[in-house]
Amino acid sequence: MGDLAQGENVLVRIHSECFTGDVMGSQRCDCGEQLHRSMALVAAEGQGVIVYLRQEGRGIGLLEKLKAYNLQDQGYDTVDANLMLGHGADEREYSLAARILEELQIKSVRLMTNNPLKISALQAEGIRVTMRVSLEGAVNPENAQYLLTKAKRMDHMLRPIKSVSEPHEPQSAN
Repeated sequence: MGDLAQGENVLVRIHSECFTGDVMGSQRCDCGEQLHRSMALVAAEGQGVIVYLRQEGRGIGLLEKLKAYNLQDQGYDTVDANLMLGHGADEREYSLAARILEELQIKSVRLMTNNPLKISALQAEGIRVTMRVSLEGAVNPENAQYLLTKAKRMDHMLRPIKSVSEPHEPQSAN
């Protein structure tokens, strides 16, 4: 949105597809809320970019994400569920997003994210990130454990989550 060529400090969201959150409104994650808030912030500013990447479920795809949900329902967190399915904790990749920003001739960005790996990945691709804009959403009973895992195990920059107890150990499969 807006005139972006040679833009400095352009408001940018690099958003990975989340069918369950973005389309279905699932409250198991904060994805849909982050996408809608990003669109509102760009609209309010009258300028900005949302790059929507097709890398569902931290890059493992929708079917594998649904399998991971089943493991989460058994007590595993999102990281352990992905690892148990033979995937990395987060398999997303951001070089295509960097190429899109370069093609738009954007000089520097204010990145809407809570994920420090996204910042460092873009910087490694030559994108100058001048500021991080926090996108914290509402904590609810369905996403509290997920957000806690993101903060504790994936270093996401989130305020302390007080509405959930410490994670419990998953039940043994024996």
